[in-house]
Amino acid sequence: MESAQSTHKLTRYAWLSILAAILTISLKLGAYWLTNSVGLLSDALESFVNLATAIVALIALSIVARPADEEFAFGYSKVEFFSSGFEGGMILIAAGLIAATAIPRLINPQPLEQVGLGLVISVIASLINLGVSRILARAGRRYGSITLEADAAHLMTDVWTTAGVIAGVALVGITGWARLDSLVALAVAANILVTGFRLLRRSARGLMDATLPPADLEAIQTILHPYQAEGMTFHAVRTRTAAARGIVSMHVLVPGDWSVRYAHEVAEQIEAEIRERLPQVAVFTHVEPLEDPISWQDELIEWE
Repeated sequence: MESAQSTHKLTRYAWLSILAAILTISLKLGAYWLTNSVGLLSDALESFVNLATAIVALIALSIVARPADEEFAFGYSKVEFFSSGFEGGMILIAAGLIAATAIPRLINPQPLEQVGLGLVISVIASLINLGVSRILARAGRRYGSITLEADAAHLMTDVWTTAGVIAGVALVGITGWARLDSLVALAVAANILVTGFRLLRRSARGLMDATLPPADLEAIQTILHPYQAEGMTFHAVRTRTAAARGIVSMHVLVPGDWSVRYAHEVAEQIEAEIRERLPQVAVFTHVEPLEDPISWQDELIEWE
């Protein structure tokens, strides 16, 4: 698991995203001003979303860096789900704004101006987003931060969006068909809607304590299998995600003639193996005698 100091360093990536958003907004608005292209305007509007979400990501990562305390004994990592959900919501709003801008132009198309220079500026902005996205994606995988992963995914969506806009505006310049500019903007809106819904779905699953990913569950079962071959068994195995963290709890059923000390040592060994394989996971075990029928009863988590 990364230390709190390492987690705190994640904020520098949020600052990088903020600076990139400010720079690309300036470039894309300049491209729109030169060309009068609603497609390029839609691209600029999405960059405003990048800026808003980067600021929220900075706040979220600053909170995540706080150590666990008496009020939040499991730490603050789930704040990242709020950040990711906010980003998804902002993307949906951006899609609506783009559509609202493009539809009137589709009905009453307008000619474009200085297309070549505007496209060059947009390419520069897209390359900036591409570079920052790759940096954030690597950091997100390294630190297990869904905030950085969401930001990286959004920036890559922006890159593909800009590529589509550039192609559309270039075709308008070649063919003279002005309505194509609005159609490209509407395609941009539809494309980013998909990204927004995916981020919202992932955030909702995390806030509802979804289980660990299948690969992590398989790793846990691989660790437990040798112990089962020795006559032990496990039940009430429950997992949940907390952004970069995960939590595993289970009942460890051992032969009743084992001493308390030995059963405890085995349980500690199991916990250590899981933490070694999945450093981001906290493990809780409860030792019970194998022969006692009560040990096999699994109390469901229910509230009246």
